[in-house]
Amino acid sequence: MKRNDMADCLQNKLFAPQCQRKLKSNLKEKSQCVFEGIAKAGNQTLLNQIYTELYITEGGTVEVNNEHEVRQLATASRKPDRTETTIRREDIFKKSPGRDEPIRTVLTKGVAGIGKTVLIQKFTLDWAEEQANQDIQFTFPFTFRELNVLKEKKFSLVGLVHHFFTETKKAGICWFEHFQVVFILDGLDECRLPLDFHRNETLTDITQSASVGVLLTNLIRGKLLPSARVWITTRPAAASQIPPEFVHMVTEVRGFTDEQKEEYFRKRFRDEEQASRIISHIKSSRSLHIMCHIPVFCWITATVLEDMLKTREGGILPKTLTEMYIYFLVVQSKVRKIKYDGGAETDCHWGPESKKMIESLGKLAFDQLEKGNLIFYKSDLKECGIDIRAASVYSGVFTQIFKEERGLYQDTVFCFIHLSVQEFLAALHVHLTFINSGVSVLPEEQTASQTSETPKNKIVKTDFYQRAVDNALQSPNGHLDLFLRFLLGLSLQSNQDLIKGLQTQTESSSETNQKTVQYIKMKISENLSAEKSINLFHCLNELNDRSLVEEIQQSLSSRTLSVDKLSTAQWSALVFILLSSENDLDEFVLKKYSASEEALLRLLPVIKASKKAILTDCNLSKTSCEALTSVLSNPVSSLLRELDLNNNNLKDTGVKALSTGLESQHCKLETLRLRLASAINNSTSAYYCFSSLSSLILCASRLSGCLITKDGCASLVSALNSNPSHLKVLDLSYNHPDDAGVELQTGINCRCIVSLFLTDLSKLTVNTNTINKNLRLSMNNMKVTHTRNNFIYPDHADRFVDWCQLLCKDVLHGRRYWEVEWTGEVDISVSYRGIGRKGERKNCRFGENPQSWSLDCSNARGYTVYHNQRISVIHPSSSSSPSCGPKRVAVYVDCPAGTLSFYNVSSDSLIHLHTFNTTFTEPLYPGFGVWHHSCGSSVRLCSVQVEVSPSVREAV
Repeated sequence: MKRNDMADCLQNKLFAPQCQRKLKSNLKEKSQCVFEGIAKAGNQTLLNQIYTELYITEGGTVEVNNEHEVRQLATASRKPDRTETTIRREDIFKKSPGRDEPIRTVLTKGVAGIGKTVLIQKFTLDWAEEQANQDIQFTFPFTFRELNVLKEKKFSLVGLVHHFFTETKKAGICWFEHFQVVFILDGLDECRLPLDFHRNETLTDITQSASVGVLLTNLIRGKLLPSARVWITTRPAAASQIPPEFVHMVTEVRGFTDEQKEEYFRKRFRDEEQASRIISHIKSSRSLHIMCHIPVFCWITATVLEDMLKTREGGILPKTLTEMYIYFLVVQSKVRKIKYDGGAETDCHWGPESKKMIESLGKLAFDQLEKGNLIFYKSDLKECGIDIRAASVYSGVFTQIFKEERGLYQDTVFCFIHLSVQEFLAALHVHLTFINSGVSVLPEEQTASQTSETPKNKIVKTDFYQRAVDNALQSPNGHLDLFLRFLLGLSLQSNQDLIKGLQTQTESSSETNQKTVQYIKMKISENLSAEKSINLFHCLNELNDRSLVEEIQQSLSSRTLSVDKLSTAQWSALVFILLSSENDLDEFVLKKYSASEEALLRLLPVIKASKKAILTDCNLSKTSCEALTSVLSNPVSSLLRELDLNNNNLKDTGVKALSTGLESQHCKLETLRLRLASAINNSTSAYYCFSSLSSLILCASRLSGCLITKDGCASLVSALNSNPSHLKVLDLSYNHPDDAGVELQTGINCRCIVSLFLTDLSKLTVNTNTINKNLRLSMNNMKVTHTRNNFIYPDHADRFVDWCQLLCKDVLHGRRYWEVEWTGEVDISVSYRGIGRKGERKNCRFGENPQSWSLDCSNARGYTVYHNQRISVIHPSSSSSPSCGPKRVAVYVDCPAGTLSFYNVSSDSLIHLHTFNTTFTEPLYPGFGVWHHSCGSSVRLCSVQVEVSPSVREAV
């Protein structure tokens, strides 16, 4: 077979359409059905009837993530981030907006059971049914399970295709360069082939034979058949096997969103009332709700609840994971009894055959879990004493517990349908061994209760469960978290009643359970990591103890929570409650709990799970910045997109510490609010701030209101030119760089900045319908003065009658800045339009009610801020202290962020006076109050503008 043979080329083109039709027909037959229940009993369901769209996002890295996948689910199960780019399965190889290079190799990550294989199956079926991607001539789906058994054999790439897709061999298709081909490689995490991308030999000839591992590395690298597209799926922990330089796009399957969970159950249960009850029950249990993020667990839940609703009308449904998996085992055993033994539903489902089968599967699950194996071959089964000839019976009876998968012409491989099923059966094996014989198969460790006369592995119950807790806590990545939950859940008498017949003894001591509960609470108080503490709270739930959580919940409900008196365990309970809340953490405000650094450090896991963190006015320092850096640089789990650190004492050291997280390639922050009022002229602080922000991956970063001077601009130029920058929009509004500072912008590499906003200043217009009769307008309505005269203004419902005030016409949106020159005694304010126009002070005067916020400026008293009858006296520095001449005040309002700031304007800088932090619920209007004509009180709206020469603006 010679590649340059013209006859071969013509044969390829001639027979390709016929081969394509045959391939589509065969792939349609293979992919159109999914199995639910017992596969070998023919219980097939059409994929198109039950397929529910998965939430798939674009972006991410191929970094190693060794966290247990149940831990990852807690973050992933929250509401989709609005800033994430979602992608449809049919668009997986299409260019996204802003992407110029073609997409050749796609790596799709997702935890076990999240739906990666079904996604591939649906993609293949859509192509075979000519519903999508018809620009593709050939789709070749492989699984690593099939490829693993060819480890010792050699093929050419053409030979490998011919081996699995005989249609191509029969048609004589041996050239693929002229066709658009997609190779799908499903299950990289199950690969047992040596994929050495740096040492494997280089192949460019698709007819040259080599080991399968060498073929795959060259195919993925683009050395073999560079025109082909490659789609690889994997669990997150194995993603790093593919070097990032060979991956054009990374996507992630996030499973079901909350809406998609409901859609799944409504498709599964046509009875609306039944579906609604099941959905409501799942929402009532945080553990179940998180696990239902996984489509496979939705199937398990549906299987259990469907059976229970039929046989236990009005009965109590399982709320814990242990209960759910025990009932799942019961349902499967019942099906086996009826299907294979001709029994009835009322028969005892734990017969000798079922008991033997569960014991064998449990031993296999535990032994392989210790080794870290998730798929098993004949040799693995033999090690656990399972008769190979009976393997298909195990698979046939418990298809959805222990699944058999057969590759084309290949040996049989086995796996549990989900890691959680393997962990449950492993825990059941450990439990049954201990209850039936008193022997622990957990790793040995001499305990205080053991003596030299104690039989080997014999252990008292209290120590047995405490040892299990310790073993789980010693796991650095949480690999025993779920196993521990199941093991402790099985210690309850109520759960042991459900597995009577499997254990020879049913003794369960409430005293032992209580000691285990106290031991877990003691461990929670030991300053564990948040992930470990959270798992221990889930363990308490499995033991039906919620006392610690309920105590904090009651304090939160009654608003009597005093964080100053919380113990370490109570802080952990607060974190667990906030993270377990049904309300997604779109915005977390630290001051609601405590304006302190201790609160930030204690609640850091909550900040990590929040999309927006408001940490203003909380006395934070360098220590807080170092903690936040760990959040910003986290490669996998931080959801934080907006961070407000205004008005904290961070200093240079804090900003420098924060910059480490901002410079991380994993930082996903979009908006940082950081006011460095105490270091306005310190170029070092400005450098760290700008250097970090220039490395932000996302498209927009705002530095408005940061009081940037000429020195800051110089540092900005240096930082942007010395660091690779993804910055597209830089906002320098509301700063005073002066013309010299503006000139410095011409030194910035224009590739880094698409748009540079130097000024965005508000020009205010007085609403003459609101002005009080004792106020006089002059200078083209730019100046307002208090007089003794009563000016005759037309009657108007908007006019202030009893108070010398006015509003402007301008509605404040987004972020706005203006400056006012004043003398005497005046109020500089913002207000809702609905503020009172006549009557009592508390209803009408700026700052005396919930509708307005005001800075009172007085030559005699200095500055005072008012809101809702709350007064704060400002003790200004000498540079900001009012004097006899005209003074200037700047106002900066950020409506979305809920901040209103006042500054004293000196000749060369802005000096911060006060910031209100709130939530604006209505449109805002600027307003002014002018008092006491004897003081010569007046306000003048100032025109603020930075003049930029045409040459500079053109250069920018």
